[in-house]
Amino acid sequence: KAQSLVAHKGKVKDGYNFWLYQPKEINTPKPVVIFLHGASLCGRDMNKVRRYGTIDAVEKGRQIEAFVLAPQTPGGAWKPEKVMNVLDWVKANHKVDTTRIYVLGMSLGGYGTIDFATTYPDKVTAAMAFCGGGTKKDYSTLTQVPLWIVHGTADRAVSVKQSDIVVNAMKKCEGGAPRLHYDRIAGMNHSAPARIFYMKECYEWLFEHCLTDSARTVAPKFTISNQTLRTAYRDLSSRKQIGLIKH
Repeated sequence: KAQSLVAHKGKVKDGYNFWLYQPKEINTPKPVVIFLHGASLCGRDMNKVRRYGTIDAVEKGRQIEAFVLAPQTPGGAWKPEKVMNVLDWVKANHKVDTTRIYVLGMSLGGYGTIDFATTYPDKVTAAMAFCGGGTKKDYSTLTQVPLWIVHGTADRAVSVKQSDIVVNAMKKCEGGAPRLHYDRIAGMNHSAPARIFYMKECYEWLFEHCLTDSARTVAPKFTISNQTLRTAYRDLSSRKQIGLIKH
């Protein structure tokens, strides 16, 4: 595991420092899963990025047959162009399946996911955004991307209204939002969606999509609820209480 997870600092001009997990078998091109963290993991201490999310899930034992790219923003909003610069470096230096590029994140990372997919709808295969929002004024391009947004009504850190704004804007676009799933979960707080990163179903859903799919159809949902999230990573060795994470 130590050899397959490597920290890269100052490697990409106009990019971010980042972790890169490499799958064991790379005889054929592999997908890339981009994990965008929340505000509490900002900074220059890269070990913060391992506290929760996809990198932590891999270290706990979650098997993901993909490169996992986990950049770290030193502070402030995620910049889609900088994330893309890092992704381009990975594509140039590793055997990547460019038809299978996935992005997911929560809170600040949820905003980053929405903004990244809106900016690069022809390169993002599918996306999942948890308890975030978006900063773009036009979401017409976002309707091209299979997208799953999850937000709880009891979220006191980022109001569910922020996701509502994105969803309503997408539905007003020409043709509506046929590739959108939106789970607006009653009573869910801000921390609970972090458990989704530990669910095998999360990555199975992402991998159902490919840029070459006819009409880029969105895959059916699996169940996300307060109850299913309570047991989200029972099959992984637990190091912490996910429900106490701050984002």
